[in-house]
Amino acid sequence: MTSAQIRPGLFITVEGVEGVGKTTNMAFIREWLERAGVELVCTREPGGTPLAEELRALLLANRAEPVDPCAELLMIFAARAQHLSQVIEPALARGAWVLCDRFTDATFAYQGGGRKLPAAVIETLESLVQGGRQPDRTFYLDLDVETGLARARKRGDADRFEREAREFFEAVRQAYWQRVQANPARFTVIDAGVSLVEVQAAIAAGLEDLFAQIKGEGQ
Repeated sequence: MTSAQIRPGLFITVEGVEGVGKTTNMAFIREWLERAGVELVCTREPGGTPLAEELRALLLANRAEPVDPCAELLMIFAARAQHLSQVIEPALARGAWVLCDRFTDATFAYQGGGRKLPAAVIETLESLVQGGRQPDRTFYLDLDVETGLARARKRGDADRFEREAREFFEAVRQAYWQRVQANPARFTVIDAGVSLVEVQAAIAAGLEDLFAQIKGEGQ
C-alpha cells in the first residue's frame, strides 16, 4: 500500500469532570481497540510530548500566585499545538488511531464554562492551532459533581483544578452538555454513575457502533 492509499486513522477522545473514571475507562477502550486489531496511540491533554508535559505540570501545580484565565488558556493551546504537530497528526496520517484523554471539549468546558472565558476567544485559538481537526468520536462520561468530587478526593493530594469550588465544576458539567447538544453525532454519552460493568458495557456498545459506521461507509 502506497502512502497515498493509507486511510487516515480515527481520533477518539474521552471527556468528563473529575471522578468519572477516565483513567480506568481509557484503559478499557485501549484494550478493546487493540483486541480489534487497531494500531493505537494513547495520549493525553494537556501533555503527550515532553514540552507539553512540562506545560501540564505548570498548569496543574498549586501556587500562591493567581493564574490569569487567559494565561491558562494560552498554555493549554501551546501544549495542544505541540501535541498535534508531534503526536496526533503524524499518527493519524500514517493510519493509526489516536485515543486521547481530553481535547478541546475540555477547554470549552473548563476555561469557557468554569473560567467564564468567551467562547469566541477559545474558537479563535482553536482555529489557529487545530485548523479543522476535531475528534471523530468522543466518549463523554457524565456524573453528578458531588459524586465525582467525592471520588476524586480519594485519590490523594488535589491539583490546582481539583481544588476549585463545586460551583466551578457545575459550570464545567453544564458546558460539556452544551457541547454534547451542539454535536450529538460525535458524542457517545455514558452514565458514569452506574457500576463499572455497566459503564464498560455502554462503552463497548459505542465502540461497536463506531465500527459498524466505519464498515457502512466502506461499502
